[in-house]
Amino acid sequence: MASQTQGIQQLLAAEKRAAEKVGEARKRKQRRLKQAKEEAQEEIERYRQERERLFKEFEAKHMGSREGVAAKIDADTVRKIEEMNRSISVNKAALLSEILTLVYDIKPTVHKNFQFK
Repeated sequence: MASQTQGIQQLLAAEKRAAEKVGEARKRKQRRLKQAKEEAQEEIERYRQERERLFKEFEAKHMGSREGVAAKIDADTVRKIEEMNRSISVNKAALLSEILTLVYDIKPTVHKNFQFK
């Protein structure tokens, strides 16, 4: 009987040590996963910063600065508005006379769908 109790005690102690080892292994695995996740996040951030830097270089090389682009757009807008105003002033009289001619030239006719009864 004593040997059975001693054998059971040894089995329980071995099971306890095995559970502790499994618990430690799980903790190590969680630490490794956490560390890998942090390293991956750092790598992603470095990659994002590098791509952002490359994009800014490309943008500056091909488009100029944002202020330059905005100034160019403003200048083009002002130029187009001035062109439109010049066109209006040049063509205003001719257009008004054409519109008035069409308004004054009324030719009353019966519509083709009208039926006499």
